[in-house]
Amino acid sequence: MRNRVFFPQAALDEWIANDRIELRGDELLMKGENRRYKIIEAIRVLTEVTGAADTHEVVGKVKTRAFLTELGAEILQGSMIIGDNAYDVIQGFIGAPMGSFSDHRRVAPPSGTKQAAAVKSDEDLLAAFLSTKL
Repeated sequence: MRNRVFFPQAALDEWIANDRIELRGDELLMKGENRRYKIIEAIRVLTEVTGAADTHEVVGKVKTRAFLTELGAEILQGSMIIGDNAYDVIQGFIGAPMGSFSDHRRVAPPSGTKQAAAVKSDEDLLAAFLSTKL
């Protein structure tokens, strides 16, 4: 399975305001790293808040908005209702890297810094991006 990452909407808003990323349609570009991700709207489900059983088994998971809509979910800001269940959620996007990491390195080689040279995978790239941008 390809690597995927959840990008919370609040983080994307901050990164856009700070000119760290660019969004074009269903594509996210991490500007400094020149790494592209195909994105789709998604919801991270934190907790079920009514005390009822999580019959849909979504707590602790990230699901696409389309999937949750098919389940009958009503989503409003940080809340979601499916039938008798209510959940705390975070809205955002699931991103999958476009192309392999080795292809990315051929097109966008490291900048020559020690930190950039240490980046050997998409996970390392994201960790470096988050450690300097949060």
